[in-house]
Amino acid sequence: MTEIGFYHLTRSPLEQALPRLLGRVLEIPARALLLCRDPERLRALDDALWTCPEPDWLPHGTEEAADQPIFLTAEDQPPPNGARHLFLVDGAESAHLALYERGFDLFDGNDPAAVEAARRRWRAAKEAGHGLTYWQQGPRGWERKA
Repeated sequence: MTEIGFYHLTRSPLEQALPRLLGRVLEIPARALLLCRDPERLRALDDALWTCPEPDWLPHGTEEAADQPIFLTAEDQPPPNGARHLFLVDGAESAHLALYERGFDLFDGNDPAAVEAARRRWRAAKEAGHGLTYWQQGPRGWERKA
C-alpha cells in the first residue's frame, strides 16, 4: 500500500511549502506528479514553481508528461511521467493511489472546510489500508505528529 503523509499547512501558504517538498523528491532522485482539481489554480502553482527561491530550480511542466520530472495536472490519471510520488493539493483526490510509493496530501490548516475534508480523506485512506503519517508546520519546519 501507499504511504501517505498529510501535511497540515499552518505557517506558510502552499506556494511556499510545496517547492521544498518537491525538491526533496528530486534529490532522491525520483519523479513526482502534482494533482490539483482546478486548472486555473494549477497554472498559478506552475508559475510559483518557476519563481520560487528555494530550491532555485524545479524542472516541471504541464505538457509532454513523459519528459517532466514533476508533472502538474488537473486530470486524475496513472502517472504518465513514471512518478512514484503523488502530491495532492487543494483537496484533490486520486483513484490511483496504489500506483505510488508515497503520497503527499497538503491542506490549508487555516481553512476549517479544508481541515474537515482532510480528516475525511485520512479516514478513507486508513480504511483502504494505506500507511499514514501526519505532519504539521512548526517553528522549525515540519513536525511529525502521528
